[in-house]
Amino acid sequence: MFDAKLHPLSRALADRAAAPLARVRMSAMGMTIAGFLIGLAALPAIATGHYKTGLALILINRLADALDGALARREGPTDRGAFLDASLDFLFYGSVPLAFALANTQANALAACFLLLGFIGTGSSFLAFASLAAKRGLEAQNFPQKGIYYLGGLTEGAETIAFFGLICLWPQSFPWAACLFASLCLITTALRWNWGLRILT
Repeated sequence: MFDAKLHPLSRALADRAAAPLARVRMSAMGMTIAGFLIGLAALPAIATGHYKTGLALILINRLADALDGALARREGPTDRGAFLDASLDFLFYGSVPLAFALANTQANALAACFLLLGFIGTGSSFLAFASLAAKRGLEAQNFPQKGIYYLGGLTEGAETIAFFGLICLWPQSFPWAACLFASLCLITTALRWNWGLRILT
């Protein structure tokens, strides 16, 4: 919902921060993989009750995600890079509900399952539309530099990171917060279905 408004600022900051990384020959692919591994380390941290450490790792992952895009713009974007970036991002997102389910199975497992359903809905609708948009040569006007078509909704990147921050700072809120966010994800999924059915005639 807010990604299009935040994108110009975040892109400018990432481009500036990427300059010294480019000078030491850090590649976009290397940053993507490093960011994923750091983000995935949030799973055992959260699962063992180290929620603030988990949040720090999540935020570093998101910083790396911005930097890999900036590095890719310097190197020249590739389809391989866009594929890996999207694939690892969705796996990282799915690891967070799993971490909370492991942290407190009795209280969190059902809500984590519902949240994963919501993530599957948003992820599948996003990627299905992107693949057909590429076939038709469509570009997202708000995100023309993205490697794949970026279809918006109520639960985009900014909202997801804010949600992760909430549940890591107040882990006892996970059951109700996860159910609320999952519901918003399913609304986003329905909106994307509607957009897809109208645009992809």
